[in-house]
Amino acid sequence: MEPEDSINVLGAPLSPCSINPLTGYFRDAHCNTCASDTGSHTVCAVMTEEFLAFSKYVGNDLSTPRPGFGFPGLKPGDQWCLCAARFLQAHEEGCAPKVDLNATHARALDIVPMDVLTANALPIVDF
Repeated sequence: MEPEDSINVLGAPLSPCSINPLTGYFRDAHCNTCASDTGSHTVCAVMTEEFLAFSKYVGNDLSTPRPGFGFPGLKPGDQWCLCAARFLQAHEEGCAPKVDLNATHARALDIVPMDVLTANALPIVDF
């Protein structure tokens, strides 16, 4: 599958989310998506201890390394393309991580309202 148009929630070209650790549904450093990305890995978030604990609690352990899958395990400060629904759930539970709007794919808006993204946004950096 090919990624859909790489446009962010601000209507500009999608910026990279993370190279180290390498993130994205396509492991291309971007929160690109396509029809087969049923989890909509479109929200570029900065991991926090609180969010990582929440994610593990609800069944998605992002902090434990999984070498067999090339997954290093995430730590606070790492950026990662999150599933939009998981981000929204974390927001509703009061433990949403910060979001890089420049690196969050426009398709995240299918699940997460823009006001929720902006309420959790890092300061916007113009390139």
